[in-house]
Amino acid sequence: MRTSTFRTMGTALAALAVAAASLAAATPAQAAGNELNHRPHSYPAKDHSLAARPTKALRYGGGVDGIGVTTGHEKVYVIFYGSQWGTAGTDANGYMTLTGDAKGMGPRLQAMAKGLGTNNELWSGVMTQYCEGVATGATSCPAGSARVAYPTGGALSGVWFDNSVASPSAATARQLGDEAVRAAAHFGNTTAASNRNAQYFIVSPTGTHPDGFNTPNGGFCAWHDYNGDPYVGSPSPYGDIAFTNAPYVTDMGSSCGANYVNSGTAGALDGVTIVMGHEYSEVITDQNPAGGWTDSTGYENADKCAWNGTGGTGGAVNVAFSTGSFAMQGTWSNDSNNCRNTHPIVT
Repeated sequence: MRTSTFRTMGTALAALAVAAASLAAATPAQAAGNELNHRPHSYPAKDHSLAARPTKALRYGGGVDGIGVTTGHEKVYVIFYGSQWGTAGTDANGYMTLTGDAKGMGPRLQAMAKGLGTNNELWSGVMTQYCEGVATGATSCPAGSARVAYPTGGALSGVWFDNSVASPSAATARQLGDEAVRAAAHFGNTTAASNRNAQYFIVSPTGTHPDGFNTPNGGFCAWHDYNGDPYVGSPSPYGDIAFTNAPYVTDMGSSCGANYVNSGTAGALDGVTIVMGHEYSEVITDQNPAGGWTDSTGYENADKCAWNGTGGTGGAVNVAFSTGSFAMQGTWSNDSNNCRNTHPIVT
């Protein structure tokens, strides 16, 4: 069950008669919806107006393979999939650079992941209210439950440029899952325990269409899943592998968030951190979909707040990490019944 397809805004508002033909030109507020544009072998696509999302609490799904949420320190691995990325280098901040990354998506994603849980940021605090080990259908977590961890000191745990093969022009879910399993082996995460709190961003190069991204039938910006979902079907000898299909989102421009928060060149990569922050937050609250936290319509925590405007309590805002300031969307808070971009850390 791939429950997490971060849809472009145009797809999200299809129920409001946003024409599919205008998807590529749509603004983020129109075009980037959330993650319920399900692919085959999952339940049918659902389209809801943005205003209708924040009405139902998230409920615990009971876990899949004993996994509900990420309870240990989050480990984010970034994989640049395919020789099309060009030649690797290193910038002044120590981030991997690639000659095929003209827009600079790679360093921006690395900086965001490295900055999570730093500078006393409370964007990550919203997710710490969720837990596992409670009854299926529970909408709150008692004291002492195993909660989502706060990523103290940063979550970036490794970066790999896999130039051993060319990335497929339209990688299937199975190919993306297989790459995530290879990445686990590359980083030495060869046990279920070493992957229990890990997630892998499989970043495809510009001009490619992983799982139909940036095609008429692929109105999404990214999605996350795990290898054992039948839609993926990637065998793993290393336990369950949580991963994100991370296309080159800047290929979709404003439809996947460019300049959503910031104007001009300052906002050119807004979509990178909004979309990938969205996926990160959903992995840690629903690591093996949908054994974690979803509402009765299947929306995950970030789905309910996707393209929810800017500013205020729950809109997208710039969040200051020790590694820079990043456009990030708000996520759903059960305990306050709304979208929030800050929340006290619950331990």
